Amino acid sequence: MKNAIRVIIFVILMGSISGGLLLGINLSTAYLIAKNDELKLKSSILAALEIAYAKDSVIKIFDAQVKTVNKDIYTFYSAVDGGIAFEFHGPGLWGPISGIISLEKDLKTIRKIKITYQEETPGLGSRIGDQDYLKNFKNKEVLPKLVFVAEGTSRQKNEVDAITGATGSSRALEKLINENVQKYLSALKG
Repeated sequence: MKNAIRVIIFVILMGSISGGLLLGINLSTAYLIAKNDELKLKSSILAALEIAYAKDSVIKIFDAQVKTVNKDIYTFYSAVDGGIAFEFHGPGLWGPISGIISLEKDLKTIRKIKITYQEETPGLGSRIGDQDYLKNFKNKEVLPKLVFVAEGTSRQKNEVDAITGATGSSRALEKLINENVQKYLSALKG
């Protein structure tokens, strides 16, 4: 009986100490985590808008070159050269996909797409985040809508090659981009 009470006291004591340490570490690092999240977002937006920056001057360049505009529930990032960017989020085939898309002043031509998070199949669907693949979107038009076609067959201004062997991930990205572009452009124009 005494051994059982000792074990219970030990478990409660260790749990309390461990929980207190984790809470303390979380509270002491929350500011750094928030700052790193801000740097990641702002550097991704600068990259999508094709604005050059040095790693140590992200916030300074962002503040000088990009204006944040809120319309309803949507946030846009407007570059001094007239380009505009916004974040997109939604379901992929196997998990969520997040990224940033930037458009030229005409609001229909893609400047660049950057995938910031995805959970697609490694080596197949995950290629949606590869720079080599994302280069295919440059100068493509999102209006009336972006269309993914079999690899090597894109000919029109609104066609992008899908990834062979990752049709589901390609279709999910196509749907995600088209839905987000429609929502954001409607909010921006409305």
